[in-house]
Amino acid sequence: MLRRLSLRDVAIVRELDLDLAAGFTVLTGETGAGKSILIDALQLALGARGEASMVREGAQRAEVSAEFDAPASLNAWLIEAGFDGDASALLLRRVVDASGKSRAWINGSAATLTQLREAADHLVDIHGQHAWQSLTRPAAVRALLDAQAHVDSNALAAAWSARRAAQKRLDDARAQRDTVELERERLAWQIGEVARLAPGADEWEQLNAEHQRLGHGQALLDAAQAALNALREDEPAADALCGRAIDALDEVTRFDGELGEVAEALRGAQAALQDAAHSLHSYLSRSEPDPARLAELDARIAAWVGLARRFKRTPAELPTLLQAWQDAMRALDASSDLEALERAVSDADQHWHAQALLASRTRHSAAPALSQAVTQAMHQLGMAGGAFEVALLPLDVPDAMGLETVELRVAGHAGSTPRALAKVASGGELSRLALAISVTTSRAAETKADTKANTSATGTSATDTSATDTSAGVGTLIFDEIDAGVGGSVADSVGRLMKQLGRSAQVLAVTHLAQVAACADHHFVVSKAMHAGHTLSAIDNVVGETRVSEVARMLGGERLEGTSRAHAAALLGQQAKARGAKSA
Repeated sequence: MLRRLSLRDVAIVRELDLDLAAGFTVLTGETGAGKSILIDALQLALGARGEASMVREGAQRAEVSAEFDAPASLNAWLIEAGFDGDASALLLRRVVDASGKSRAWINGSAATLTQLREAADHLVDIHGQHAWQSLTRPAAVRALLDAQAHVDSNALAAAWSARRAAQKRLDDARAQRDTVELERERLAWQIGEVARLAPGADEWEQLNAEHQRLGHGQALLDAAQAALNALREDEPAADALCGRAIDALDEVTRFDGELGEVAEALRGAQAALQDAAHSLHSYLSRSEPDPARLAELDARIAAWVGLARRFKRTPAELPTLLQAWQDAMRALDASSDLEALERAVSDADQHWHAQALLASRTRHSAAPALSQAVTQAMHQLGMAGGAFEVALLPLDVPDAMGLETVELRVAGHAGSTPRALAKVASGGELSRLALAISVTTSRAAETKADTKANTSATGTSATDTSATDTSAGVGTLIFDEIDAGVGGSVADSVGRLMKQLGRSAQVLAVTHLAQVAACADHHFVVSKAMHAGHTLSAIDNVVGETRVSEVARMLGGERLEGTSRAHAAALLGQQAKARGAKSA
């Protein structure tokens, strides 16, 4: 749950620190006092778009910090993202400067807006005052049902994307059949030309090395023979001279040991000379001019050079060029293999259809329960006898999200046939329907969270139906003037519904309804006043007579007449009595 919300220089708020508790909390105050600023500021901390207009006039930057109890569901994500995952508190911080640039932190470490939004999925669910508008959009309605049914929309969308990609490859291959055939002929001719040469990977370097050796064969032989003569054949030869030097020193080494070391060095030198002479002799015995081989090398090198010139490449590039053309030919064959492409389309279509059927079955299973739950909530909100229906309509042409679209239908009176919501509901009814749906879906999410918690506590295993489901772990629900257009006895029902939600989740509501405010466990009043020529917003926790005065203002306007105060005291007294009875 949200423990603390701190604002610095946000809109008309200079400085504000709001400590929040469990249960049902309301924010009230006059229009324009800044109630929605608190919700906007919280959304800023949760990764919403930041603008320079959020910065209070005259300030350099706006800063928002939101401290939550760290939910267990977020620990793995925090650790994977490089944040502290062991802390009991989770601190989200956002700063927006006067130029509109912003920075964000999670537990004191720099974070991206995407990371803030990912964390927010585990923390808060916000229902805005215009929530009813989404009830007329098919995509939003289907998403609402999928969230309740725990449909894995990511898997469905991925299967659809793979299906479309396979179909595009097939369509492209069919459309480019003639072009592909021309390209295949061109590649086949080029490959044939180079393949006849059959250039080896390292052959060009080897050819040049051998050609250089044979081209200078006589010079090499002459040099080797001259060196051998100097070492062994000539008079005096180096080997013989070295031997004489050794004999001369051996005669006198007994008189001076230092000369013995020189004699040993000469023996080593003589051994090296003899090894060199042996190597030269072997070289001469196996080497002789080979004009036929040299001619072969000349012809082979000329073939390499001629082919390289034809394709405007260096000879050394020919093996790589041949490999590239062969790879291109294989890719071309694969891309134009219509039978293989058709099989790929069929496989992708079957996989998508299986995912779509699974989603369809899950939706059909969840729709009646959602319909019944919302119908019950409608009855509590003054629409007695009405009925709500989640209708699944087959699509003529399936789309990325499956085989059907979802339509919300409502019957305003007992016995009437449910019809499309947008066609039969008035503005006030739409607001109440949106509230009924919001309360129902939020309550369902909390029920799932309790089930998971109990399962974990008892050690019982359970199958998670959606890898992407995070809403079940959300601990804070916010209703921003979603009760607009509601009044009378219905307002009492709205307050009671939110009160019930507050028993299993932290509920924050911005409201203008006294009946709703009277049901709250905690009541904050937002006000504004002039300070040094600037309009500033403040917030106060009201209790006792101060709270009676605020509820009376909501009932009767600025004139706090005795009847308004008496009515306000009665409302609060009824709620206090109800709380006492509940505790008993």
